[in-house]
Amino acid sequence: MWFQKRQKKKQYNRESYEPMIHSSICTGEQTVGFRNKQTGKFEEVMLIKSKKDIEVFLKEYHVLEEEIKKEW
Repeated sequence: MWFQKRQKKKQYNRESYEPMIHSSICTGEQTVGFRNKQTGKFEEVMLIKSKKDIEVFLKEYHVLEEEIKKEW
């Protein structure tokens, strides 16, 4: 009998971090992650290749699409 590992729900500290899409002006490459509100440092979570990638991020971290800011 095989057992599946339970996946931990991914969370972030809403008081210290805000969800953000970081987009390159030159290449158009986009990554999604969290920006520290105090330091401004961006922590990349995943590369966005399609709309589905954003949906996965929203679901995994329980983020509303309206909460995500975009930065170049």
